[in-house]
Amino acid sequence: MSALSRLTLTETKLFFREPLAVFFMLAFPPILLIIFGAIPSFREADPDIGGQRVIDLYVPIVVAMALAMTALSGLPQMLASYREQGVLRRMRTTPVKPGWMLGAQLLLCTAASVAVMLVLQAIGRVAFDVSLPRQAAAYLLGYLLSALSMLTLGLLIASLAPSGKGASSIGTLLFFPVMFFAGLWAPRDTMPEVLRRISDFTPLGAGVQSLQDATAGHWPQLLHLAVMAGWIIVAGGLAARYFRWE
Repeated sequence: MSALSRLTLTETKLFFREPLAVFFMLAFPPILLIIFGAIPSFREADPDIGGQRVIDLYVPIVVAMALAMTALSGLPQMLASYREQGVLRRMRTTPVKPGWMLGAQLLLCTAASVAVMLVLQAIGRVAFDVSLPRQAAAYLLGYLLSALSMLTLGLLIASLAPSGKGASSIGTLLFFPVMFFAGLWAPRDTMPEVLRRISDFTPLGAGVQSLQDATAGHWPQLLHLAVMAGWIIVAGGLAARYFRWE
């Protein structure tokens, strides 16, 4: 096995030793989707949202929430804690470079988020008859851009936070507005025009709309793709500029 593979495997084992993190990152999103699907009104066509069912809109929203929990909580807290504890500094004395730790964390978070996304799609389809994405390639593109935009934002938090607790606090503060504009409390289709326009320029607002468009059989709008790409470039550039290994 390569050093990166070994490091990723080690980080995965350490992750599964944290029951609370495992629950919120892997188990909570599917449970939340089941709770939403158990609400009778969510399974009925609603004329206010074009005859769609609320549960159809919530599958992409919960997928986005799983991304947000991974990117804004797990990733920055772990990296900031490693820096605070001197783990990254000590790694410089070994053949394993500190940058490989970053790669291992990104691989772990990406694999976890993809696994949760697949589980959510399966639950939506089997339990609540939610249609699978009609444009699979468009859905994959929207998902990858959503994931990258959120993970780069998580790296930016890790680069600026002074400690693991600080990273957790910053991530929590960002989680609620990010998820509000993604439609967790009120789906985007029910938002007033001004809120929906603001949502268009947030990473997960653009991401959720792209996933919903792909599910309906359409390609994402260029505006939403450009917004997510912009977040990747800006947040990624700032994270690279300010990230500290010790």
